Amino acid sequence: MNSTLPAELAEALNESAIGRGFAAQTGCRIVAWRDGCAELELDIEPRHLNRGGTVHGGVLATLIDVTGALAGLYTGSPEHPRKAVTLSLNISYTGQVSAGTLHARGKVQSAGRSVFFSRTEVFDDEGHPIAHGDAVNRYRRGSEGASSHPSSLKE
Repeated sequence: MNSTLPAELAEALNESAIGRGFAAQTGCRIVAWRDGCAELELDIEPRHLNRGGTVHGGVLATLIDVTGALAGLYTGSPEHPRKAVTLSLNISYTGQVSAGTLHARGKVQSAGRSVFFSRTEVFDDEGHPIAHGDAVNRYRRGSEGASSHPSSLKE
């Protein structure tokens, strides 16, 4: 996965979609975002490592949670942002990594009027799987209307 967004657009998207809260503090950033799919990256820093010297499971959980949610929130219009809350998050850790960049790819599996299901996979720089997760998210009030619903996911 390579960065596909121009720097100016990426900065604006990260500010509006990721914000300044906890996810922003991890350093994750959007590199691609389209209808039903989101791709994020995170450069591994010493603060992301556990006592064993590998990326902490909480960092991976956050990356999976944010990527999966964003996959279901794309509108193509900054005037109609969508928001969601995570109802369920199941994660499997399949590898370890200590340096480089984490690459997360989230895709919506199915969506209804108020709930969507996504699957996110995380890889290291060499394409080795590090973790994957399945999430159930509920659109927050005001985000469930057809005017801001991704076109390919309309019921």
